Amino acid sequence: MLAVLFDFSGTLFRIESAESWLSAVLDAAGLALDPAALAGTARALEEAGALPGGAPPRRVPDDLAELWRIRDRSAELHRAAYTGLSRRVPLPDPALHDALYERHMTPAAWSPYPDALGVLRTLRERGIAVGVVSNIGWDLRPVFREHGLDPYVDTYVLSYEHGIQKPDPRLFEKACTRLGADPRQVLMVGDSRHADGGASALGCRVHFVDHLPVAERPDGLRPVLDLVGRPD
Repeated sequence: MLAVLFDFSGTLFRIESAESWLSAVLDAAGLALDPAALAGTARALEEAGALPGGAPPRRVPDDLAELWRIRDRSAELHRAAYTGLSRRVPLPDPALHDALYERHMTPAAWSPYPDALGVLRTLRERGIAVGVVSNIGWDLRPVFREHGLDPYVDTYVLSYEHGIQKPDPRLFEKACTRLGADPRQVLMVGDSRHADGGASALGCRVHFVDHLPVAERPDGLRPVLDLVGRPD
């Protein structure tokens, strides 16, 4: 393998819990809910699918269905889709819906999987190029910098910067081109068979990991090192 492409959320990083997300925003606003109300509101936000990187919506409201389908094509669409879902859940202050969206874009809201740094470092040591290909509506580079993973990433290809979202093969093709890699010698690693599986249309190999809480997936990325081997 000449290169490895990684998805972001659920693959290299995991978003905080809905309760942690809501608590952080309430604290910043100087507001509080009693424990039962906090847990219930966090659960309602999670079921609505309002936390980017969290659980998908149980049901997308009809008036948001088309927006949801194309949400990763621009920053504006992404924000509108997720705050639209959030606003289905009553909060103490309407301004909190935008504050929740802002919170999820901060490095503090994300944790790398325990083996992410070691796997990326080993790939660099082996001379294997690394790209991140993500369906997203904001710049995730600060998250990688804050958590020390950025030095091991050669390129970022983000859907909102190109107006293209996975599984469209063109997004993976851009990453391969930037890395100077033949797609047939590239491994795509992700947690979504639908979105990340789109790389197979180019001839890339695809390897899937489970989108689990950080504590429940300590070494899910390590098989990647066996799959790519060592360059000749």
